[in-house]
Amino acid sequence: MTSVGRLLKRTIIALILFILVYQVWLLGHVLWWKWVDPSTTSFMSLRLDELREKNPEARLQYTWVPYQRISPSLKRAVIAAEDDKFVDHEGFDWAGMQKALEKNQRKGKSVAGGSTISQQLAKNLFLTPSRSYLRKGEEAIITVMIELLWDKRRILEVYLNVVEWGNGVFGAEAASRRYYNISAAQLNANQAAHIAVMLPNPRKFEKTYPPRLIAHSGRVLARMASAEVP
Repeated sequence: MTSVGRLLKRTIIALILFILVYQVWLLGHVLWWKWVDPSTTSFMSLRLDELREKNPEARLQYTWVPYQRISPSLKRAVIAAEDDKFVDHEGFDWAGMQKALEKNQRKGKSVAGGSTISQQLAKNLFLTPSRSYLRKGEEAIITVMIELLWDKRRILEVYLNVVEWGNGVFGAEAASRRYYNISAAQLNANQAAHIAVMLPNPRKFEKTYPPRLIAHSGRVLARMASAEVP
């Protein structure tokens, strides 16, 4: 084997070892967060860096609250809006992904994602908003880890606490304070539906809440009664 061949072989082995070590690191965090509440996420760090470019003293709005202190209406609203098969699937809604793909093909651009709550949580905890096949692949691996190690109640609890709900606003408690000046436990059905439909693009919708979003909020409100919550 030539020196170039040996170097290539060593490089490939080193790359494989790096990937394996990284997966073990991810698995360790997922296992740890099964019992310990995350104090920060990849999305939080990213947004905080962006805010501090303009204001070095900027801070995130984020307060963790346990599952029982989050309004049942918000749990139902988020499931109805984001992932109505949440309690039944194992991390992936294949039918939903197919529908999203067909819709994107009709529109000629990406207008629907089809990601489940578990997939969105994986992305929020560890990854970035950027889109690539590599990132989607890593998201899928983390999603499997989360679904294998956590129950649905824990997945929803963490998701509702860390998801982005505005510029520098993370989690249900901060969102409830930001938009209604009440705690997450006090949200009623209308308020819950109103903020649940913001999730696909919260930084945009906190500035402008268009009529189509109001209509979508009404549809979510009508579906909430049948939303199954863990």
